[in-house]
Amino acid sequence: MIVEPLGPGLTRTWDMPEVLVDTKTDFQHLVIGRTAQGLSLFCDDDRQSTEFSQLTYHEALLVPALLLAKTLDKVLVVGSSEGVVSQISVAAGASVVDHVDIDQRAVELCAEHLPYGYTSEELARAVAHDGPVRVHYADGWQFLADTQQRYDVVLVDLPDERPEFAQHNRLYEEEFLTRCRSVLTEGGVVVCQAGSQTMWRNETLIRSWRRFNEVFASTVYYGSDEHEWAFLFGLAESTPDTTELMVERLATLPYRPETIDADALRGNTIPPYTVRKSL
Repeated sequence: MIVEPLGPGLTRTWDMPEVLVDTKTDFQHLVIGRTAQGLSLFCDDDRQSTEFSQLTYHEALLVPALLLAKTLDKVLVVGSSEGVVSQISVAAGASVVDHVDIDQRAVELCAEHLPYGYTSEELARAVAHDGPVRVHYADGWQFLADTQQRYDVVLVDLPDERPEFAQHNRLYEEEFLTRCRSVLTEGGVVVCQAGSQTMWRNETLIRSWRRFNEVFASTVYYGSDEHEWAFLFGLAESTPDTTELMVERLATLPYRPETIDADALRGNTIPPYTVRKSL
């Protein structure tokens, strides 16, 4: 059983009749087990993904960025241990996907046990840089500081920002977002998992919304209508009519989303009232 914190005084209990992994890596407590939503990944008691809903989450995270980017050849992924967004990026036409994750053990366990994302064989090839996906077991902060590469999409997919100290909190701050912006190609996009849009746990989203609007000339919101997470997309250049731009490009995207269509793009790109009024 996992008791997941949702907010002050709120928790959610996950029944887990079968536990495949229960371990502490160098960075987090990781559990993989079977829930009512299929095989599921938890990090520090927070649900990260489940077999049932992972595609809804990962497409909401990545597809708007694929549609907003002027070109799609090189993608940088920070976090997102399961590897699903790396696979979708390749399917969408990327020739290089640099996947940076500090927690090697977490990536390996996801590949070994989860039925989505990398298989162990795919991960081994990616670690060897044999193919379009290149896995780097490294600190995303330092990787961004050192890289000379430029990317069309920079995607940051981490556990939610913590009110207390956490190693990954710095990857939400303006300094890191500025680093991400600095490695973009012309017309490139930075995307972050930005927290929940529900009013009882939206502090991270409000903070991220303010930061993105400070760092980027254009900020696009996408709040999943069938999941509890929202995502922000930052463009270095001022870009008008971003929703209609995404709708127009959707028809020609090589990757065909299963959970997003034109109506979803039009309906899910208005930030909640509380978020909008926070600027």
